[in-house]
Amino acid sequence: MEDIFKPQENCWQIKKAHRASFLIDGEVYFRALHEAMQQASQSIIIVGWDLHSDLRLIRSSKGGKYPETLGKFLDFLARKTDGLHIYLLLWDFAMIYAMEREFFPRYKLKWCSHKNIHFCLDGEHPVGASQHQKVVVIDNAVAFSGGFDISKWRWDTSAHLPDDKLRVGPDGKSYPPFHDVQMIVDGQVAAALGQLVQQRWKQACGELPVEVDRAKVGDPWPASVKPDFKEISVAISRTFPQYKENDEVREVERLFLDSIVRAHHSIYIENQYLSSYRIGEAIAERLREENGPDVVMVLPLQTGGWLEQHTMDVLRNRLLCTLRQADIHDRLRVYYPQLAGHPDVTLMVHAKVMVIDRCFARVGSSNLSNRSLGFDSECDLAVACSNESETAETIASFRNRLLAEHLGVTEKKVSEAIARHNSLVKAVESLRGGDRTLVLLEGEIETKVDQWVPESALLDPEKPIEPEEFLENFIRPEHQRPAYRHFLKIIAMIVMVLGLTAIWRWTPLSNWLNLDTLTTFAERLKGYPLSPLLVPLTYIVLGLVSFPVTLMIMTTIIVYGPWLGGWYALLGTTLSGVVMFIVGHVLGKNIVGKFAGSLINRVNGRLSESGIVAVIAFRIIPIAPFSLINLVAGVSAITLRDFFIGTLIGIVPGIVAIVFISDRLSESLHQPGLSNFTVLLVVIVLFTGGLIGFRKWIKSRYVSKKQHSGS
Repeated sequence: MEDIFKPQENCWQIKKAHRASFLIDGEVYFRALHEAMQQASQSIIIVGWDLHSDLRLIRSSKGGKYPETLGKFLDFLARKTDGLHIYLLLWDFAMIYAMEREFFPRYKLKWCSHKNIHFCLDGEHPVGASQHQKVVVIDNAVAFSGGFDISKWRWDTSAHLPDDKLRVGPDGKSYPPFHDVQMIVDGQVAAALGQLVQQRWKQACGELPVEVDRAKVGDPWPASVKPDFKEISVAISRTFPQYKENDEVREVERLFLDSIVRAHHSIYIENQYLSSYRIGEAIAERLREENGPDVVMVLPLQTGGWLEQHTMDVLRNRLLCTLRQADIHDRLRVYYPQLAGHPDVTLMVHAKVMVIDRCFARVGSSNLSNRSLGFDSECDLAVACSNESETAETIASFRNRLLAEHLGVTEKKVSEAIARHNSLVKAVESLRGGDRTLVLLEGEIETKVDQWVPESALLDPEKPIEPEEFLENFIRPEHQRPAYRHFLKIIAMIVMVLGLTAIWRWTPLSNWLNLDTLTTFAERLKGYPLSPLLVPLTYIVLGLVSFPVTLMIMTTIIVYGPWLGGWYALLGTTLSGVVMFIVGHVLGKNIVGKFAGSLINRVNGRLSESGIVAVIAFRIIPIAPFSLINLVAGVSAITLRDFFIGTLIGIVPGIVAIVFISDRLSESLHQPGLSNFTVLLVVIVLFTGGLIGFRKWIKSRYVSKKQHSGS
């Protein structure tokens, strides 16, 4: 197996590590991370799917003078060590994960921290994909890579006590037992991982981190970690989807397939998901062989909440049915770890581990899912050796430690059982039993659920979905749904007002909340002599606090009527935009970046290419809050003149649509009837048609510009 690695096919690079170790479970990993970062002198780069500033890295009295929580700890390090720069790159996550994430991470991890702490959201991926690598690099001298995010619900001991009082989240609430694995390396491997995360930072944030002077770097290796390997070659495998000018990379998948084919005696897998049809086919083929390897999988009983249980778990169970049909020689066992039987307590398996025989081990971020093999960004580390070597003993020990933890026995007992039975499956079966053990995962699917859950191509895609050309050039794919949600919110507001109209008309509320009351209130507002000055000033003030501009426009039109209100709204929004543009210009890119993050580079690129047209596009189909776009424009390459003209033109269609809609709504309050609702529907249809026409005009203009520049 020592010759399995092939650069540019199943791995990116093969580099030498002076030391390397497996870190099993959060208590071990987070302590090692805490110790290593204490010794950082120039650079710490953290790339993750998630981060949480209030995560407690250390949960005992052994933290010393250093803070235990991530945010305070990083801020302490930045203030303590002159010249130390800390880079935090977090996936610009989908809204479906919002409740699992920390609120305002940019505020906590950047704005309220030392100036040398740099925070960025990574949105440089196709729509629907994610930045899934979990890598930490310290001074390019020591690096961690594997399945662990530095986030909540990750810390646990290897004991996985069902009632561990230390296993609580930042909110003080307990969470279920959690299992994961990370790998630590130094030497050339750490330097290569440093190159990987630096390029990722540049791609997402537009500039390279500070260059590390290796001559001035010490040894950040953590004192609590004893090396499992010395002078070992380590392969780095990646997944990257095709995106913009970047080619697709599928090294992770290729290494999975190559290692499965090379297995002689056993394949041991720990993984959160199992839905990749290619991996399934490869394992099924080995199970059909008369003298193929044993296959032991340790998976979670359930992958997550209701949604994942009714999607990814269904895909997993379908694949398990296929594998069991192929297991004609009874060499497959699929388990979940049970920690207690009364009541039942199971272990969440988040690890991404594969051990082949005694001579191949990999630890990484990649799940056995289609998206991890071709859609998300991933990073795995792997080692390989001959069967008879000291390295082989270490790899076997790693596998046996994992099995011992899940079975509630010692590593020695696992080793003896394997030697006695000469079969991984029989050894595990002989050790099962008791409250803490491995339980067979049945993987049954309810017929109704199986019928309505679609195939994996939709739920677990392996390739990016190509967005429309217009949206590619003016709105980033991950912002398309927020842009459409913006219009859905307007429609929802219309529906809400229509509902209130019916309530006011046909319920007792009309006795105290009626048109006379609203008219009196509106007339009182309009009666102020300084009203023409107060309205634009209100827009400017509310713009400074990012108050929703659509709500301001609707309120203005309702109070002042369609014509005067429309002019007030146009004047107010334009002046608010200009003031925020000037504020952004005065504050400068560094300060605005604390609010906008990577949005600066994306918007700046669009504004530089298309100027006024881009501003118009951002106004009609917003990709971010009105005020934030104005701030970012202030530090971009566009001139104030072009910004003013683009804003003025881009705002008019929305104001005109709201004027007509508000006018029809006002008329409906006076005279509810089918004719008024029909006119309102016509206005919405015309507005939608105008948007479609605008999109076509932008598209034709862009194509014409490209052809002209290419001639």
